[in-house]
Amino acid sequence: MSRFWSSVVHNLSPYVPGEQPKQHGIVKLNTNENPYDPSPRVLAAIAAATDRLRLYPDPHATVLREAIAARYDITPDEVFVGNGSDEVLAHTFQALLKHDAPLLFPDITYSFYPVYSGLYGVNYEEVPLDDGMRVQIADYRRPCGAIIVPNPNAPTGIALSRDAIETLLTDHPDQLVVIDEAYVDFGAASAVSLVARHDNLLVIQTLSKSRALAGLRVGFAIGQRPLIEALERVKDSFNSYPLGCLAIAGAVAAIKDDEWFTAARQRIIATRESLIRDLFELGFEVLPSAANFVFARHRAQSGAQLAARLREGGVLVRHFKKPRIEDFLRITVGTEEQCGRLIALLRGLI
Repeated sequence: MSRFWSSVVHNLSPYVPGEQPKQHGIVKLNTNENPYDPSPRVLAAIAAATDRLRLYPDPHATVLREAIAARYDITPDEVFVGNGSDEVLAHTFQALLKHDAPLLFPDITYSFYPVYSGLYGVNYEEVPLDDGMRVQIADYRRPCGAIIVPNPNAPTGIALSRDAIETLLTDHPDQLVVIDEAYVDFGAASAVSLVARHDNLLVIQTLSKSRALAGLRVGFAIGQRPLIEALERVKDSFNSYPLGCLAIAGAVAAIKDDEWFTAARQRIIATRESLIRDLFELGFEVLPSAANFVFARHRAQSGAQLAARLREGGVLVRHFKKPRIEDFLRITVGTEEQCGRLIALLRGLI
């Protein structure tokens, strides 16, 4: 059927998501999902919203934008929402990141960035991480059309400070800087507080990770009004009803339940630190993580072989066949029990 494909489709190299196994009993530490159930308030809100399924949802998701605005002390007009942060990113690439000069992002980063660049015809350059797998702000002091950087970076998990992000913004006053904060709640400093004084900043977050709502698909962006209007123009030319009423109701409840959010993130952070200690004892090099995953390699074992042997033992982790990181494993922080099973299996393998 490829004779009907457009030239764009022929040239695409699509994003490859982590495996979603069908069999039971697998310890799934490969897709950075939250290991805990969402807030009970979320489930109650979704159940209560089912009587509105025959109606179209609010195309502006007003109550959700108001809830996000209240949390971050901004106005609803500075908030854009979409089906997960991936859709928000897609609209951002199309609306704001295509310029004559290249888009800059790290060479080791979220692999959707080159995919979206190919889909939307965005010229880009990859900026190498340093030898410690860190983003160096000075390396971005070059001509560009825009910049996008995850904070913390993925798959490394290493975070930039808020001061470093502000330096990036002041270095590029005439270019848009997008900070992708999918994992920010697990130990990094959000850049949202910088939005008021930097009109070239767009911050993107998701409820998939720290709010345990990967299956609901809710993401959002925060920026000054002209940036949000650009995203709305693309959204309203593509899909004027991006979020269903169940997603809106559940997301509002999640944003408002600080008690659940604080307890869950603290538990994940504590498990992450315990996992890092156990991996160190087994001879792993582990990069400093501010995310709900760790990026680690064994000093004497192949990453590909370890990932395959772990899979045989019923534990899935993520392995990337890319230069510089082919011996690293990205390991999601699961429950204490799941991480314990991983460590016990590794002890037997190493």
